[in-house]
Amino acid sequence: MNKIKVLQIIPNFGYGGAERLAVNLMRYLDKKKYEVRAISLFGPLNTELEYILKNDNIPVYFLEKKKGFDPRMFFRIDRIIKSYRPHIIHTHRYVLKYALPSLLFFKSFATVHTVHNVAEKEVDIVGKLVHKVAFSFGVIPVSISKIVSESLTSVYGVKNIKLILNGIPVDYYQKCNIKKEEWREKEGFKKEDFLFVNIARLVPQKNQLLIIEAFSKGPAKYHNSHLIIVGDGYNREMLKKIVKMHSLENKVHFLGIRDDIPDILNASDVFVLSSDWEGNPLSIMEAMAAGKAVIATAVGGVPELIQDNYTGILVPPKDIETLSKAMLMLMESKNLCQKLGEKAKEIAKKEFDIIVMVKKYEKLYENLLK
Repeated sequence: MNKIKVLQIIPNFGYGGAERLAVNLMRYLDKKKYEVRAISLFGPLNTELEYILKNDNIPVYFLEKKKGFDPRMFFRIDRIIKSYRPHIIHTHRYVLKYALPSLLFFKSFATVHTVHNVAEKEVDIVGKLVHKVAFSFGVIPVSISKIVSESLTSVYGVKNIKLILNGIPVDYYQKCNIKKEEWREKEGFKKEDFLFVNIARLVPQKNQLLIIEAFSKGPAKYHNSHLIIVGDGYNREMLKKIVKMHSLENKVHFLGIRDDIPDILNASDVFVLSSDWEGNPLSIMEAMAAGKAVIATAVGGVPELIQDNYTGILVPPKDIETLSKAMLMLMESKNLCQKLGEKAKEIAKKEFDIIVMVKKYEKLYENLLK
């Protein structure tokens, strides 16, 4: 029996949710039925995701894209498609801008595009025109949350959108390589410290400035409180200046990009996400799988993940006062913190496991080929 050949196309294998989803999907597809390869528009970044793909013997074509518009991508993508001859092409983020000419020319495969953010924010104006054409000529959009589906209808007029919620390898976030106390000692924290953690790219969308201001307004007044920020991005230096302005250098810790996320979550007390907009953030699922209480802004698909005051706490976006009060409340009530975390862990195991997501993509692929 010939295997179904799937080609994933993505800008790079950095540290965002779209990249993690693509890698997890490639890893967990049924190897008896599927053969997978990937295209990264940019060159290697030497990230954990690239190492995982290499370790799993999943071939990746690195196209060495230059910054800005790079017309060479049209020809390089086209060459790979002609050579590999996939049955399914699955695109992510803004790559349709470069892949669409080949997708329109060749009719021998089906094309799926996962929309990882609300349509208004996913791509720029040119990207929106490209996506509108793509969806009109047979590229199948897949939404990761109800709010993303609604945005696709609003922006592109697309209806009857396939909804496949994100999934994560739940067990991975429940297994740690180091005990909570050992991790804290290694990183310079005490056993009795209360650790808030944010794991996200340091970009305007994620609005870590809101967490820092909320932390400064309330929790920072306690001698044992700390805020850990994991990730990197072009907002890093600005955020460090704000921390210095509040004299919080000893309480707000920038850990950069890390590959020990399960250990960090295990050692922390509360996960905080302060985004201005979202699709269906994997970071919340990961924190829930690790049994952490979550505080998050009620944007995009976040309310579809968190039941307020049951598996976490939802706060309005850009509301420093309410976020600060929520952080204080969990810091001052360890029982509530533990209760929310336990319920979150139950929900994650039941609803977020990667296999549920993969089976739905497999069914979609096979239906398209019929």
